[in-house]
Formats: sequence, C-alpha cells, structure tokens
Amino acid sequence: MHFKSNDAKGIACILLAAFGFALMTFFVRLSGDVPTMEKAFFRNAFAAVIAMVTLIRSEDKFKIKKGNGKYIFLRCLFGTTGLLCNFYAIDHLPLADANMLNKLSPFFAIIASIPILKEKPTKIDILTTIGAFCGVILIARPSPDVSIVPALAGLWGGAGAGIAYTFVRLLGKRKERTSIIVLCFSIFSCMLSAPFMIFNFKPMEWWQLGCLIVAGIFAAIAQFSITSAYKFAPARKIGVFDNTQVVFSAFLAIAFFGEIPEVFSIIGYVIIIGMAVFRWYWNLKHEQPEEVTAS
Repeated sequence: MHFKSNDAKGIACILLAAFGFALMTFFVRLSGDVPTMEKAFFRNAFAAVIAMVTLIRSEDKFKIKKGNGKYIFLRCLFGTTGLLCNFYAIDHLPLADANMLNKLSPFFAIIASIPILKEKPTKIDILTTIGAFCGVILIARPSPDVSIVPALAGLWGGAGAGIAYTFVRLLGKRKERTSIIVLCFSIFSCMLSAPFMIFNFKPMEWWQLGCLIVAGIFAAIAQFSITSAYKFAPARKIGVFDNTQVVFSAFLAIAFFGEIPEVFSIIGYVIIIGMAVFRWYWNLKHEQPEEVTAS
C-alpha cells in the first residue's frame, strides 16, 4: 500500500475534521439543557457565513448548476433531519455511543447508493453492513423501555448523514461547487430550526452561548476540512480515518463527563470500526480508483 503526498494531505484533513466534529459534539453536550433546535441553529450558522463569504468572492457567486436544485434539496432534507436526530442522541446517550451511531453513515451510504447512484453493492459491502448493524444492536441494546428512543434517533442520525452524502457524491459528479452545497445545507438547517428556536426560545447563560459559538466554529472547521480531504484523496483510501472521531469523543467523555463505556458498547465499537477497516482494506486491494467529492 503506497500513499502519495496528496493522500497524506487527505488523511491529515480528515483527522482534523474528526477532531473538529468531536469537539463540536463535546461543546454541544457541555452547553447543557439548551433546546436541540437552538443547538442546531448555532451549529450551522458559522458554516453558512463562511460559505457565503467564499461564494461572494467567487466568479459565479451563488449560481447553482442547471438540474442540481432538487438534489441539493434532498441533501439538505436528509442532512438536516440526521443532524437534529444526532443532536438529540448527543443529549440523551453517552457521547461515544452517539458518535458511534453517527459513524454508521458510510454503511447507509452503501444502501442509498443503489437507487441514487445506481451502484451495485459487492458481497463485502453487504457483509460489512450486516456486521456493522450487529455492532449497533450491542450499543443500543434494544428494550421495550423508552430509552431505545435516543438510540433510534442516533441511528437515523447516521442514516440521514449517509443518504445526504450520497447526494453530495451525485452533486460532485454533476460538477456542483462545494461552497454552494455547504451554504444551501447550512441555510436550510438554520431556516428549519429558527421558527422552533424563536417560539420555544430558552434564555441561555453566557457560558452556554459561548459553548454553542465554539461548537459552531469547530463544526465549520470540520465541515470544510472533510471537504478538502476528499478533494486530496478518494474515500476508499482515507474514509476509515473518520472513525477516529469516536476515539476523540470517548477520551473527552471520560475526561470531562466521567462516562466509561459499557462492555457491550466497547464490543459494538470494535465491530463497527472493524467492519469499516476491513471494507477499506478490501477496496484498496480489489477496486479501481474512483474520485469522490464530499461536503
């Protein structure tokens, strides 16, 4: 396995993104009992501002390529619902568990790629997806109790992200600009969460506002870092490194919240990450190169 300089840059960017997303979820949790919609608004506001400034300085400004509008809408819809469910899971599950469920997105992307990209999954894709869901069962530990709701929310957080990134791949193939995709998603999320935030606004302490501002900054850094990562190298070479977010989150949860993962959760982490690593290694050995654009 030979990594070129661009691959190394891609790995560095995706590690930065993973650390950024881990810090985002950490500060979202640290902000306390702030309503989910308020958290979602601040998470996207900073990315929207950065994307807007980038587009203002570009030649084509805010022009969307012909025929891409509906795909951008679907990316926004699935991405936003996934984001909201992920934030709900962050507030009601151990931090590492919530992040691990969100990292199921590549496996949901395999499923979504069948109807959206007309891609036929390989046997390895199917087997690793089934294996990953076995890991989910160990983390969620389904029961008749209402506690299963946060786990299901976390599961949809991963599903929504996976489907959204499948539309991002489609838009990349259709030569849509990254900044347009980021801006539309961020504005859509802010517009969806704003009415709920206004009519059910809960005044924040200064430190809570500070946590959400910092969370938004790290979210923006992470979002643009992961976009750069997939410009440097294809997903089959670097995607697995995104799972380091779970490791970062676990350390933060242990250090600041005293959350020690349960044995079954740890086994679930190992299974899910193991499936991702195995599929990544298999693809490197057996598949032809394919460039992927992400946002």
